[in-house]
Amino acid sequence: MKLKNRALPLAAAVALPLALTGTAATAATPDPTPTPTTCTYSPAVPADNFKGIPVFDAAKTAKPYHATLRTSQGAITFQALTDKAPCTTFSFRFLAEHDYFNRTHCHRLTTQRLYVLQCGDPTGTGSGGPGYSFPDENLTGATYPAGTVAMANAGPNTNGSQFFFVWKDTKLSPAYTPFGRVTAGLDVLQKIAAGGEDDQNNPGDGYPTLPVDIRQVRITNH
Repeated sequence: MKLKNRALPLAAAVALPLALTGTAATAATPDPTPTPTTCTYSPAVPADNFKGIPVFDAAKTAKPYHATLRTSQGAITFQALTDKAPCTTFSFRFLAEHDYFNRTHCHRLTTQRLYVLQCGDPTGTGSGGPGYSFPDENLTGATYPAGTVAMANAGPNTNGSQFFFVWKDTKLSPAYTPFGRVTAGLDVLQKIAAGGEDDQNNPGDGYPTLPVDIRQVRITNH
């Protein structure tokens, strides 16, 4: 499923399935390989609000952390699954520590079939990305209950900056890397969902009626 379009995709508006908005992405086959000890971040386009390409640091990656997104609708905090998705959590931390997500907004809300809020695109179009991509991970047996934080993509191994929150238990193919678990603010996500969206992509899939502006993302080590 592509979370809209390039990334669900989620990019272009990663299309649901969570692809970068646009057309749905082809489901990826669950990855049976062990979690890598090093991560490769490859240059890719687009490079919106480019902050550089991460250099993997295994020691830093192993440190647990929580991320708090301070939004115009309230704060949302999630625990990063650093042990299960080290490449993804390292990338998210890199972008957050370089203020990549600050002053961006969540551009997609789905209220039918899929129950997600998609964020992480500085262009707000669903087609933006950070200038690099990296492989999928943590897909074997992946499920997406409420509170899951996962990557949007435009197909296998096309992860960038776009991600989504699951605000209600949803069924997705195991094609989107789960890398976090909401520990506070699920009520904020449900409030946003209750506000509805404008159906601009499809019925039940559009821009949130309640604007979700990300003012700051703060990383706290735990």
